[in-house]
Amino acid sequence: MQTEHAEHTLSWKEWLHSARVYLQPRPITLLFLGFSAGLPLMLVFSTLSYWLREAGIDRGTITYFSWVALAYAFKWVWSPIIDRLPIPLLSAWLGRRRSWMLTAQLLIALCLLGLADSDPQQNLELMAWFALAVAFCSATQDIAIDAYRIESAEPRIQAAMAATYMLGYRLAMILATTGALLIAAWHDPGADSYSRESWQMAYWAMAALMSVGIVTTLCAPEPVPDGAAAEQKRQEIEAFMEQRQHLPHALARLLGWFYVAAYCPFADFISRYGKPALLILALIGSYRIADVVMGIIANVFYVDMGFTKIEVAEITKLFGTLMTIVGSLVGGLLVYRFGVMRILFIGAVLAAATNLLFSALALTGHSVGFLIVTVSLDNFSAGIATAAFIAYLSSLTSISYTATQYALFSSVMLLMPKFLAGFSGDAVNLMGYPLFFAGTAVLGLPVLILVWLAARHAPVQAEATHK
Repeated sequence: MQTEHAEHTLSWKEWLHSARVYLQPRPITLLFLGFSAGLPLMLVFSTLSYWLREAGIDRGTITYFSWVALAYAFKWVWSPIIDRLPIPLLSAWLGRRRSWMLTAQLLIALCLLGLADSDPQQNLELMAWFALAVAFCSATQDIAIDAYRIESAEPRIQAAMAATYMLGYRLAMILATTGALLIAAWHDPGADSYSRESWQMAYWAMAALMSVGIVTTLCAPEPVPDGAAAEQKRQEIEAFMEQRQHLPHALARLLGWFYVAAYCPFADFISRYGKPALLILALIGSYRIADVVMGIIANVFYVDMGFTKIEVAEITKLFGTLMTIVGSLVGGLLVYRFGVMRILFIGAVLAAATNLLFSALALTGHSVGFLIVTVSLDNFSAGIATAAFIAYLSSLTSISYTATQYALFSSVMLLMPKFLAGFSGDAVNLMGYPLFFAGTAVLGLPVLILVWLAARHAPVQAEATHK
């Protein structure tokens, strides 16, 4: 009995010791950078869909409008530029990673101001262009932050950094959803009627909050460049130029730069994994399909079900996001203790299963209590799955091509789910909410097979556990 008690006590001491990883400087820095990354996404996704629906825009147009978020799925196209090209003067001052982060953050704030001054009832096209600009600059910021995170610490604490990143990300989502909805509601107390001015005030406030990321970028240290990786890239460029001596020197160097920046990251991934690389890409491309396809229609669903701005803000945004934060912290700790692949599988099961709760809510009708239960379980599960998934993507990335490879992975992650999500409004019009949500749960089932197969080819660091 005493032995069992001692083992139990030791186990809790080990858990507490493991939790200290969240107090290290790098995870704390990623907390604030995660905030900067999470703020703009919801402002062109969830919150914007609520604004558009309240303005009288039809469901189909709103979900097509969500395709501006495909900028996140195509960020691999310009990620080689961010991975290799310095910004004149600014990079000499801040370093390559922080200079790109700061530039993107300033542009996001300016584009949010433009979005705030748009009116969907008068010029929906102009609003779409501003939303696309926000998404493009936000995706650029993501590329730089992901490279910064991966280059800043060893793989052992990447899951903890991913968890604090998600904590900051979700806190920003609270403000970008709950905060924006509450500001809009407070500025227009007769909240049943549409008021452009109330949304304008909300988006002005969100633009001001980008200062959190700007200040963090200015204060955080630049990661120390990997000398071996830099030397490898230099040698690859020189080898490329030697084979093309018939070309002008400047042109050969430019082509060599593109070869190393754009081609080599993809070739490196394929050479490291061989045929299983296709399996891994299939898993990445489908892992989040259940929650992304469901998520784009969620705010429209809440409006159609008769939930008020206050109810949506307090339950689905504030409380729901807090549950996601708890889930991400739990997920980061579980990954740190037990490895990525087990938690990745559990997260996939939960992500698909919790969508069935939305089908039940659609059949139940306006029920605040049922909404709380549904949102709690759905968001907690999403937090666990996301923390494990970010750690998995990080484990696949070579330190020589951090920005480009991670951008490729995160782009593949979003491409198919975001594309399919654009049709969700028409799907709901055709089959209704209960059957639609059940269908999104079914979409998540093949992911379980892919996780099981990919676990056989998991990187060493992905499966390592803390002893």
